[in-house]
Amino acid sequence: MTRWLDDDEQRIWRNFLAMTQLVNERLDRQLQRDSGMPHTYYMILVALSEADDRAMRMTDLARRAQSSQSRLSHAVARLEERGWVRRTRCADDRRGNTAVLTDDGFAALAAAAHGHVEEVRQALFDALTAEQLKALDDISTAVRGQTVGGSS
Repeated sequence: MTRWLDDDEQRIWRNFLAMTQLVNERLDRQLQRDSGMPHTYYMILVALSEADDRAMRMTDLARRAQSSQSRLSHAVARLEERGWVRRTRCADDRRGNTAVLTDDGFAALAAAAHGHVEEVRQALFDALTAEQLKALDDISTAVRGQTVGGSS
């Protein structure tokens, strides 16, 4: 039996969708305008910059970027064309590939970071009180925990 959303749930759901879409579009526009990269590329560069030796197996990077293997492979190919990432064979599994953030890629990320962080602050954090931020953190953690746990 379908558990339909009541009026309040429907309103909350639609507000959530609108908010996430607006924030994501705003971040993507800012990165495209100021750094010539989509938000997806930025997130891949961030993940690699935080990894040991600035390198990750493609399968792990796809999981971290919440992307399919094929979509990630396409994005990494574009990043390779820019000289920001290179792919190498995994040392322990010759079938697997590792994405490595190059020095040029790290420089591109560093150049983009200041504007991106300011846009994140303006698009989300500046609109919320400390209590709302705590609630958003609690909500995000709960939903991610449920989804990661396989209840999606």
